[in-house]
Amino acid sequence: MKKSYCPRAAGVLASLSLLLAVQPCVQAAALAYVPNEKSGTVSVVDTATDTVLRSLQAGKRPRGIAAVALAGGTRLFVTDAASSQLLMLDSAGGSAPAALALGRSPEGVGVSADGRYAAVAVEESNSVTLVDARSGARLADIPVQGRNPEHAVFSPDGRWLYVSAEEAEQVDVIDVAQRRQTGAVAVGLRPRGIGFSPDGSRAYIACELVNTVYVIDTATRSTLARIPAGRNANGIAVHPSGKQVYVSNGADGTVMLIDTASHIVSATVAVGKRPWNMALTPDGAKLYVANGRSNSVSVIDTASARKVADIAVGELPWGVAIP
Repeated sequence: MKKSYCPRAAGVLASLSLLLAVQPCVQAAALAYVPNEKSGTVSVVDTATDTVLRSLQAGKRPRGIAAVALAGGTRLFVTDAASSQLLMLDSAGGSAPAALALGRSPEGVGVSADGRYAAVAVEESNSVTLVDARSGARLADIPVQGRNPEHAVFSPDGRWLYVSAEEAEQVDVIDVAQRRQTGAVAVGLRPRGIGFSPDGSRAYIACELVNTVYVIDTATRSTLARIPAGRNANGIAVHPSGKQVYVSNGADGTVMLIDTASHIVSATVAVGKRPWNMALTPDGAKLYVANGRSNSVSVIDTASARKVADIAVGELPWGVAIP
């Protein structure tokens, strides 16, 4: 039997195939995760609409948070200061969290760019716990010199961990492969937030009690610049372009934008009360700032350097993670 051929139908199919081929791949907006220290929850925020989608239970006193994309979804690493545990949560809330026992008063969590490791600053043991991010297994407990360590942040290449501490005038440097501290970088009193330039050549350290951001040459571990910030400077976020750094000022209720080429503050944005830790969307378009005393997250449009939203979350938000 001879098959019929319809030129019109063939043309429609060809046009449809071409249309599908050139359509852009539409991706869902990033989600932001906000640990609420007093509520015992993590607020899940849709960064497209700046609304809270749901809340996840996260122990009794969640503080530090980091997120890593794994096969099957996003895993959240949350420190619970009440139980001295690292909680590993399914971001969708579909399964009970796994937990790893830590020393007392764990705080900040960092994850390596390749998703291989997580690192937890543990205050009362003056140490950092290194964790296999995929299996959740403890790899090492690494002592540091600073007392009451708060943040443990990986360099972009994953080779180093920079560790800040409340009772210190230096940032301790851990060699990840050697599983030990191999150096330190002198900075101002009470270093808090840490961020790296995308190429890892610079580190930016907020020092709370001297209201200053230190710019560190990571090759020489020397100070390149000291940038005056607001009162109680603490959180740091680095734009994916490397051209801007953001610092939150807890006592002033502001976030400052620093131009990395000139080391000059180019804008100051009022946010909520006691802004602390922050995170940028992957494209760098929005900055999310946890306001601990306002129970909110402020959203800053980075192109215009202005606040565009305040999102109500739980009580005492500690920070933000955006994978």
